[in-house]
Amino acid sequence: MLEKILRVLEEKERELKRLEDRLGDPEIAGSPRFAELSRRYAKLSELLRKGEELRKLMRDLEEEREFLESAEDEGLKAELREEIRKGEERLEELLSEIKRDLLPERPEDQRNAIVEIRAGAGGEESALFAADLFRMYSRYAERKGWKVKVLDSHPTDLGGYKQITFVVEGKGAYGRLRYESGVHRVQRVPVTESSGRIHTSTATVAVLPEMEEVDVEIRPEDLKIETFRAGGPGGQHMQKNETAVRITHIPTGITVACQDERSQYQNKVQALRILRARLWELEERKRQKELQETRRRQIGTGDRSEKIRTYNFPQNRVTDHRINFTTYKLQEILDGDLDILTDPLFEAELEQELSRVG
Repeated sequence: MLEKILRVLEEKERELKRLEDRLGDPEIAGSPRFAELSRRYAKLSELLRKGEELRKLMRDLEEEREFLESAEDEGLKAELREEIRKGEERLEELLSEIKRDLLPERPEDQRNAIVEIRAGAGGEESALFAADLFRMYSRYAERKGWKVKVLDSHPTDLGGYKQITFVVEGKGAYGRLRYESGVHRVQRVPVTESSGRIHTSTATVAVLPEMEEVDVEIRPEDLKIETFRAGGPGGQHMQKNETAVRITHIPTGITVACQDERSQYQNKVQALRILRARLWELEERKRQKELQETRRRQIGTGDRSEKIRTYNFPQNRVTDHRINFTTYKLQEILDGDLDILTDPLFEAELEQELSRVG
């Protein structure tokens, strides 16, 4: 992959030169495109600065390794080994930064993420698994310094969730969590199983970028808004007042309900956050259908019906089926170390992108 990255950097150098010529054109300088091209120029300049640092670091490491082979003084050898160790660490950091910079820009990647988890096949065990996934994403957000706010939830008597919707607030949250959309499968002995048999259950995850009002237009006349009493496990009402809100977007038939806030107004605000994200998703699926080549280059389709991952408790194993990646760090992942899975997905997506280069 390193050779491909270096070739891409050479390609970017040529692009930067073309941009310099365009920015020097008086017609461009006075046009609305000048700001956009300037931003692209700044981004490419920073990428190529890292590329130059990468090449210099590779040259330095090669010289230090050759020097180490011929060195006789033990003290000098120790110093060289330490310099090589530090250089290799920086090389890995630099490569990681460059890889991220090389992926096509997705403006929505920097947004907050709205995550919906629904229990699937498996009854109460699937609801408990949905709770495990919620805990996993919450721990992951904590590691990243992001905030989690529950927008709507339907808990069960045993501590699971029939459904839970929450927003992860933090720069780049959607970009890291977008790989999670799809069907997650768990294989384990349920707490409700007395014979010790392993069961297979599923939960569905949908990850959407949070949209602002200016991004998705919602006309008041297109909404049907209803109120009802918020309910808890077992059908018992948590409140006597009708604070829960259900919003139906009439043109599309999309329905969103929120009941976790204490006031009707707050539940309406949260429901509209979810509705905007779902309307964006609907339009995005239309766009992706028109861009079949782009869709083929993606890691998975993000489809809610696509089985993406299996969590096997007896073997302490997690397998991502999109890239045939398996790790035996189940507990670490459930405790929020999700980068164990997302980093290989990121690498696979980058590999696909670089495959376009000769």
